[in-house]
Amino acid sequence: MITVNSDGKIMVRRCLVTLRPFRIFVLGIGFFTLCFLMTSLGGQFSAKRLGDSPFTIRTEVMGALESRGVLRKMSDMLEMMVKRMDVLARLENSTDFRKGEEAHYPVDRFQPAVGLMERIQAIAQNVSDIAIKVDQILRNSLMNGKVVEGRRDQCEAPRDPKYPDCSGKVEWMRARWTSDPCYAFFGVDGTECSFLIYLSEVEWFCPPLPWRNQTAALPSPKPLPKAQAAFRSDLSYLLELIGSGKESLIFMKKRIRHLAMQWILATRRLEQKLKGRRRDQKQILVHIGFLTEESGDVFSPRVLKGGPLGEMVQWADILAALFILGHSLKVTVSLKELQSNLGVPPGRGNCPLTIPLPFDLIYTDYHGLQQMKQHMGLSFKKYRCRVRVIDTFGTEPAYNHEEYATLHGYRTNWGYWNLNPKQFMTMFPHTPDNSFMGFVSEELNETEKQFIKSNKVSNMAVVYGKEASIWKLQGKEKFLAILNKYMEIHGTVYYETQRPPEVPAFVKNHGLLPQHEFQQLLRKAKLFIGFGFPYEGPAPLEAIANGCVFLQSRFNPPHSSLNHEFFRGKPTSREVSSQHPYVEDFIGKPHVWTVDYNNSEEFEAAIKAIMRTKVDPYLPYEYTCEGMLERIHAYIQHQDFCAGAAASLSAKPGSHAMQSSLSPFTLLPNASHLMWARNASSSPQAWPPMNSMQVWVSEVRRACTETCQEHGLVCEPTFFKFLNKKDVFLQLNIACDSTEYEMNHLYPAVAENVRECYLQKEPLLYSCAGYSTKYRRLCPCRDYRKGQVALCRDCL
Repeated sequence: MITVNSDGKIMVRRCLVTLRPFRIFVLGIGFFTLCFLMTSLGGQFSAKRLGDSPFTIRTEVMGALESRGVLRKMSDMLEMMVKRMDVLARLENSTDFRKGEEAHYPVDRFQPAVGLMERIQAIAQNVSDIAIKVDQILRNSLMNGKVVEGRRDQCEAPRDPKYPDCSGKVEWMRARWTSDPCYAFFGVDGTECSFLIYLSEVEWFCPPLPWRNQTAALPSPKPLPKAQAAFRSDLSYLLELIGSGKESLIFMKKRIRHLAMQWILATRRLEQKLKGRRRDQKQILVHIGFLTEESGDVFSPRVLKGGPLGEMVQWADILAALFILGHSLKVTVSLKELQSNLGVPPGRGNCPLTIPLPFDLIYTDYHGLQQMKQHMGLSFKKYRCRVRVIDTFGTEPAYNHEEYATLHGYRTNWGYWNLNPKQFMTMFPHTPDNSFMGFVSEELNETEKQFIKSNKVSNMAVVYGKEASIWKLQGKEKFLAILNKYMEIHGTVYYETQRPPEVPAFVKNHGLLPQHEFQQLLRKAKLFIGFGFPYEGPAPLEAIANGCVFLQSRFNPPHSSLNHEFFRGKPTSREVSSQHPYVEDFIGKPHVWTVDYNNSEEFEAAIKAIMRTKVDPYLPYEYTCEGMLERIHAYIQHQDFCAGAAASLSAKPGSHAMQSSLSPFTLLPNASHLMWARNASSSPQAWPPMNSMQVWVSEVRRACTETCQEHGLVCEPTFFKFLNKKDVFLQLNIACDSTEYEMNHLYPAVAENVRECYLQKEPLLYSCAGYSTKYRRLCPCRDYRKGQVALCRDCL
């Protein structure tokens, strides 16, 4: 049995009692002190955090006296505890037990207790020093607080009639400023002053605070003279700008290289036309939204599988034209690149841009437009007048105006942007409310044309359509059997391993062909035949340019969003009478034949007539490189929707300024339409020029688009504002018992049976499209250049 000295037990017990509680106590005091200091001083140092602004005002300084008192109490408590510990130590050292123990154990066994006392004393001294420093900081804070207190009454939402939304925006900021990190990026920290400074200096809902440094009053430096645009002939830098990594981009670059020589020759001809005319170089961003990963980029994977290429053909030609005209380009196909180029702040897109928009123009599509709206905050509304939207099928004003579209059933997933309708740019000139952008088809020289004419195979037909789904058309067997009696039928349907079962056995399918091989096939064929889909693509123009006759189906009734799934949801009510209305209306026979495929006799007669007909390769001027360059040059030089938006706000329809001036129109003898008076005293600066305008009145059930076409003209919505006046009805001998201003995309118009006249209240609703069984519409028409419908005779 082991025996233990009782004195040893006592010593162990005393060590456990004496040393461990001291250590625990010291650790506890230290931890408590650290927590207190972090809490008390956090408000003082938090203003230095990244993202806080120099105008931050903290309210924690109001507890300065309380914080100083607590620190003093802590210091006094520590000093009293140290004194008591000293007394206890002296008592212990004076006992006999202590003396006896010193004889049996080395002195260094008790050094920890001594060291512990020294540490407690050091902590007490440190806390005392910290208390002094905190006291100094709090004194400084209180002094600064007096200055802040003088300004605090100025950090209340002002009641200024010029800023009616200010108080509401402040309320919103109080509740939601943490919903987006971009507010903290601009210095918002939850205080009233930070809200007001943000709303007055970053946004514009509140008036500037008088005690803030006002830099706006300083005279801004004169803008530097703009660089002049010079025509370019070397496209290598453009190919670098486009980049790579996507099949769609590779396709676009191949197309640009293939047409490079035609672009260069067209550039020389246009340069001679302009005769050294001054052209400012524009800073242009081209953002192809449908190629971004965020929009799904469904096109790139289908480039090599027969997918639609029309959009990529158009974008390649737009890039080439803008670059050759000498403008400075940035090209983006990702959301990250878009944000970087625009100057989007970090966050969720609720704040304005960090810098003024560095681009004069932005070309994008509907996907890109949505991305810009999501990430530009209020800057989108400010800069949207600089946007040009590439829009294949067009957007009519009734669908574009958000309030009107919502109230009258025109709202779709693609409309309601409240842009000037001319900012939408189409592939074909089917919607005069929009601007016609177009694309380019390869132009042949005379030698190539003669070679094609001499090598045509009169009984060879090529089917329009590279996807097998196109061959699933119901009833195709009937007309294909007729065609097969007279012609050898060729197809270019994509397949991977085996022939698509939808393609009949008598069709010679070449599979998906590279562009140059497809061109060679067209140069041999006599006929290019469409099955009714796809609508309005570039291939029929290419076929006609290569000497083919294009045969297409007539739609009865016409296809539209009311009766056809493909058009449902698109922001247009346009009625499509055939697969390709442009070639039907603007080219026609002998190059284009439109027949009823359900009528076997009509179809067979057309085939026989086509085989007997000889045609030359034909390409409308507006689809040549020169035609596209000319058109885009005119748009860039003359279309200014930012200035137009400001002007429309200052002179709303119905205002005295709009109604008081004398009519500049004249009614010619024995005529039923108005002309612009040649001796008009003050012709407004307008593009197109006013002398190209005529005013006609439609019949009921006729849109202005059709009314102008019937007179060999084109509807020009820019001119609506000049005829939206009571006097114009009088000059046209239209009796009006009453005249009202209303929002309706059919106005100005007259209901003759009740002698009621209506004028347009909302400029964004001026529309060439649309008709009614009740109204006859006032239609602004203009002349146009042959082969260039987008431009009037004097528009270049």
